[in-house]
Amino acid sequence: MLTGVIVNTIAIFVGGTIGLFINKGLPKKLEKALMQALALSAMYIGMTGLFSGQNTLSIILSLVLGTIIGEIIDLDAKILHLGQKLEEKFPSKDKDVSFSKGFVMASLILAVGALSIVGSLQSGLTGDHSILYTKAVMDGVTSLVLASSLGKGVLFSGFLVFAYQGSITLFAGVLDSILTDPMIQDINAIGSILIFALGLNILGVTNLKIMNFVPAVFVPVLFWFMYI
Repeated sequence: MLTGVIVNTIAIFVGGTIGLFINKGLPKKLEKALMQALALSAMYIGMTGLFSGQNTLSIILSLVLGTIIGEIIDLDAKILHLGQKLEEKFPSKDKDVSFSKGFVMASLILAVGALSIVGSLQSGLTGDHSILYTKAVMDGVTSLVLASSLGKGVLFSGFLVFAYQGSITLFAGVLDSILTDPMIQDINAIGSILIFALGLNILGVTNLKIMNFVPAVFVPVLFWFMYI
């Protein structure tokens, strides 16, 4: 059942490892340009899904309620703290590279999105892993580019992706009765907004605590429970 999730996770590890080796030979000027390209890519990915939502009011309310939840629990600080703890156990030789930044950015780009949800549901319900195999190829390339600029924190995002997609796959039977197509589209739109905002952060245009907005992705599911 978890074959697709495992392949996706391995692709992140392999791509990230190759990226780390590439990073060793990158001049700072090229590394900066690569980060800018990464930011534009994130913004493009976000823009392609911005208008996929079916219910504008639901998306707005989800962002508002999700942000309130995220700020109360301060998810951004907790994830950064986790990244710092991991960095203490696996220190980087390059002091200019933030382990936490790589971990957070990669987790957002690789985990948030419709492919993670739809692919995991398909794997759990039918045993068809084709969507996750496709995502594995995309994530392998993405993690290569991310790790070449952001370091080994990107590799550890693979564990978060595994836990996220694995949970959806294992509970696919239950989630299938909850996650309607319009709901998945709304979740995708919210995730796309976060990825677009992440691109702005990378460019230095904004300094948003993106992780504190992440609970918004799950709020459409809470709306379903309110109506039953």
